[in-house]
Amino acid sequence: MAVAAAQKSREMFAINKSYSIENGYPARRRSLVDDARFETIVVKQTKQSVLEEARQLANVNDQYDDQVFDSEEKSIDHDHENEVESSESSEPSSDNDSDAGLTEEEVLLEKAASQDKDAEKAIQRATLVLRLREGINSLARVLKVIENGKGNVVHLESRPSKEQGVQFDILAKVDMTRKDLLALMKILRQSSTLASITILAEDNINVKNPWFPRHARDLDNCNHLMTKYEPELDMNHPGFSDKVYRSRRKEIANIAFDYKFGDLIPVIEYTADEVGTWTAVFNNVLDLMPKHFCMEYRNAFKMLQDDKIFTADKIPQLKDMNEFLKKHTGFTLRPAAGLLTARDFLASLAFRVFQSTQYIRHSTSPFHTPEPDYIHEVLGHMPLLADPSFAQFSQELGLASLGASDEEIEKLSTVYWFTIEFGLCKEHGEVKAYGAGLLSAYGELLHAVSGKPELRPFEPSITAVQPYQDQEYQPIYFVAESFEDAKDKFRKWVSSMSRPFEVRYNPHTQRAEILDSVDQLNNLMTQLNLEMLHLNTALNKLKMRSG
Repeated sequence: MAVAAAQKSREMFAINKSYSIENGYPARRRSLVDDARFETIVVKQTKQSVLEEARQLANVNDQYDDQVFDSEEKSIDHDHENEVESSESSEPSSDNDSDAGLTEEEVLLEKAASQDKDAEKAIQRATLVLRLREGINSLARVLKVIENGKGNVVHLESRPSKEQGVQFDILAKVDMTRKDLLALMKILRQSSTLASITILAEDNINVKNPWFPRHARDLDNCNHLMTKYEPELDMNHPGFSDKVYRSRRKEIANIAFDYKFGDLIPVIEYTADEVGTWTAVFNNVLDLMPKHFCMEYRNAFKMLQDDKIFTADKIPQLKDMNEFLKKHTGFTLRPAAGLLTARDFLASLAFRVFQSTQYIRHSTSPFHTPEPDYIHEVLGHMPLLADPSFAQFSQELGLASLGASDEEIEKLSTVYWFTIEFGLCKEHGEVKAYGAGLLSAYGELLHAVSGKPELRPFEPSITAVQPYQDQEYQPIYFVAESFEDAKDKFRKWVSSMSRPFEVRYNPHTQRAEILDSVDQLNNLMTQLNLEMLHLNTALNKLKMRSG
């Protein structure tokens, strides 16, 4: 029930507009950053209309909620009436406060519940975070309100709060209907006992944040495009007037749309014209690589050559690249029809999945493409995804995006832009390229190392808010000391994000797990202790052998 409601809520805000000139966006290089901003704008616009409709529905239901809880609140001890009051005893602050204190997300839940009567009546499990202003004894009064609201507390944890003016943080798991839960939230928010109350999760589906995939198969739902068959929409695209090219792009895109989790990766029979474009770019990369590309890229490139996957006269198949990456870092590939929304693309990285196009740029522009194409993916991204340290950094970017706010998605996309797309790193005192946008586009690469642009040290908090350039070469690039240093700095920055939970990827189950309970943390600690035991045993054996 909860999964369906979350997905339904996501569908309300699905990005259906194409990112093209027909929507007021001039032709330019397509980027994850601008797509994240565009997505934020569309979501906000859509939310406004949905919220208005949901609030009207909430008005209809408010009278019922007040009648249900009026009698239940009166059953609380008279001594406590001044401390925990029902919502019906207080006047609305304004005529517009018709949803009686519901947050935006809770209004949307009410709308989703009203559209599915079974979900509305079914018992759901919700996790509440309650912040007590007073001592732990005041918790009894709050639990009494939950009980009177037809809620069954199945788990309770407490800890001293670090927040000023709050004595204790309480985590309570409650079983109750969605409708009763929403009414309960109204009442508890009027309590002087509580500094705040937050819905953390419902059936392990976070309801305060956007839906996100929990299993690799859920990536089937992460294929919302910001660009659809761009040559048909953008008059400045090199292939706009080429009907054969446009038909070819549509054919390959449709193959990607049909792909589902577990399917065999489709084979594309590339034409002689497409192979010619690949050959031109491939030979250019060979010329530039020794001097300008980072060591990790050069090593992976050589392995791909040794495996006969990289040759100048043949475009590698996505399935062969998939097997290569799976063997070296566990990354896998899946076909994408075009540039995905920022949220969907980053979410895929969390599962060590890279969504790759399979079409080739137009032959009249072999060294530049206005949007990601297969040459950019294969020569720019995939070799470094075979490096363990770089693969880990990419996955951590993805994990940080799961459940992040729209504003944080923009920041993460900007970090992605200045690192994985246009990043530079130090190597024996020299600056080398590791960003895919540099590795597959010689013009920008030569600009980046020319001494003209400003080179700044990579600091995620600064990088995340740096304006980027999508029409000209970048005036500013960020230089990482190493991938390990970039990961360390990124982890510290991510820990300050507003997301109220931590996410880890379980490679055995291919699931993204929310760490929001003591039991989960204990299980994880047990696994880590076992790993440490194996490492210590191995270390002792090596010492004995060397001794």
